[in-house]
Amino acid sequence: MQPLPFNIMTKPIGPRCNIDCKYCYYLEKEKLYPDEKKFRMSDDVLERYISQTIASGLESGMGEVHFAWQGGEPTMLGVEYFRKIVTLQRKHLPAGVPVSNALQTNGILLDEAWGVFLAENDFLVGLSVDGPKAVHDRYRVDRAGRPTFDAVMRGLEVLQRHEVRHNALTTVHRANGGKGRDVYRFLTGKGFDHIQFIPIAERSAGESLAGAPQQDMAPQNKVTEWSVAARAYGKFLCDVFDLWFKDDVGRVSVQFFDVQLGLWMGQPSALCVFAKTCGNSLALEHDGSLYACDHYVYPDYKLGEIGETPLREMLWSDRQAAFGQDKEASLTAQCRACEFRFACNGGCPKHRFGTSKSGEAGHNYFCESYTAFFRHAGPRLQKMAWQVSNGIPATGGKA
Repeated sequence: MQPLPFNIMTKPIGPRCNIDCKYCYYLEKEKLYPDEKKFRMSDDVLERYISQTIASGLESGMGEVHFAWQGGEPTMLGVEYFRKIVTLQRKHLPAGVPVSNALQTNGILLDEAWGVFLAENDFLVGLSVDGPKAVHDRYRVDRAGRPTFDAVMRGLEVLQRHEVRHNALTTVHRANGGKGRDVYRFLTGKGFDHIQFIPIAERSAGESLAGAPQQDMAPQNKVTEWSVAARAYGKFLCDVFDLWFKDDVGRVSVQFFDVQLGLWMGQPSALCVFAKTCGNSLALEHDGSLYACDHYVYPDYKLGEIGETPLREMLWSDRQAAFGQDKEASLTAQCRACEFRFACNGGCPKHRFGTSKSGEAGHNYFCESYTAFFRHAGPRLQKMAWQVSNGIPATGGKA
């Protein structure tokens, strides 16, 4: 397989976290390591991963080698651990090759030391915040059940005071799915000019979450009570788009809208969710295990361990290519015939646990959401696409 650009969501502390978000799909990954006492990527695994990622990035033709550090909660490892990361990157980077780092965090542990480090090393920080206090604290609580909003806002203040590049990572769930306008106004009012919305839809299987759709289509699995309803998420997107289009085009970047604008211009998707195929966004656990995708950290989707198999052999293996191609191959007939297939491509396979209008299994749970948005925003996206394609800055205004 030809070397292709890739992105790896790296879990140096595995699923360990200092809070207990009720909707988190990753906390239960601790069950994969029943004998693990200390979730921490060892120095040997860390250096092997960094050196192999740099080598593979250069082989794929990536102009910049990118690292994305997630969890769990990666800041639990401390600033010194991340100083080690930067030192190792400098050790293995050839002269003149740029590197970038992104850190996803709940923000609770951010302090002056973190602010200085993140600013000096130009980290991009994704801060998890779900909206105003009452909404945020509905599900994002600590392990004692206490609210976390105030601590997150202190972390945001650290980032802003040190002028650290940051964006908002906002999950859309049952508690805020009907509050799109309030959530968007809150985020922009707090100074966020880059926003990612991540819809929550999980199924329960007894006392744990169900596996990936390809593994488990059991009809008894029910959508969890915290999942956002498909219709509510569609309205959320439409309400936010109206506010953004009216006042914030060119000023605020909303990932969903940016990606859609590119698709309406006929470009490939900049986000795996809406790409024709997937497989270029993988996940690395703390022990060096590489998985096909962050949402497919299950034994059946483990590609190997970097201590046993070189990273490049797993990244561009036939097995991983087949995983990516299956996204398009498994589309329902309704998807294949849809007028908006170019803008959706069936969505993320993780969410294909619904049924199509004809009763075909494997249809995306959020089909209704996306269809409602495309019908609502499509004419304006088409107008902006024409503007950008003709060298004119995209403009908003009244609908």
